[in-house]
Amino acid sequence: MSHNRRLDYLVKHRIIYRRNPINDLPTESFDWGDYYEDGTRECYTLFKSRAKINTFKSLKWHMLVIWYLNPQLSQDMFEHIIKFICNKNNGFVTFNIPENILNNMIYETSMMDLEAPPQNKLRKVIFKEFTGLSFQEKMSIVGKMVGKSSKVDAEAIYQCMIDLNDDGKKITWGKVAGLLDCSTRTIQRNLNNTLRKEKELLNQQYEEI
Repeated sequence: MSHNRRLDYLVKHRIIYRRNPINDLPTESFDWGDYYEDGTRECYTLFKSRAKINTFKSLKWHMLVIWYLNPQLSQDMFEHIIKFICNKNNGFVTFNIPENILNNMIYETSMMDLEAPPQNKLRKVIFKEFTGLSFQEKMSIVGKMVGKSSKVDAEAIYQCMIDLNDDGKKITWGKVAGLLDCSTRTIQRNLNNTLRKEKELLNQQYEEI
């Protein structure tokens, strides 16, 4: 099933799978989107790229976000939607999930009171849908805005990584260095084990498509 067709199924059932911040206010707003100097964790963008769910941890997070963003769902409808997503033939996941494990995950998630939002990535730059900007133009904006208030540190590197990933690009330290207008050696000096592991996980999503 194509990327657009599988999303059409969610739209047909009025499932919210993307949401911009609702409490955090942007530091600056532009025609292309918003900039948050201190970052925001309120931006949820499930299934934005071609990347697929390839671990149980990622699957559980997607389930939590869908449950959180769609409080109108009954448990039966939630189960229906999640089982559609977890059918490997529908193009959301890369692996087969045993029915007993899936049923347990659905039950545990549906029993959770999600007044507190699911843990999410910190974002500083959020683009509007259908801006018409090319990938290079978007990355140029990311580099300028992140560099505007940050030195080259782990936070700036991570921001560039997730924006590359969102646009379906393989992450390399050379690309990150280009965005932040510094040398690859500078990037290497500011890396930690968490960033290295995250790079592998994000890139793996595309290798398995």
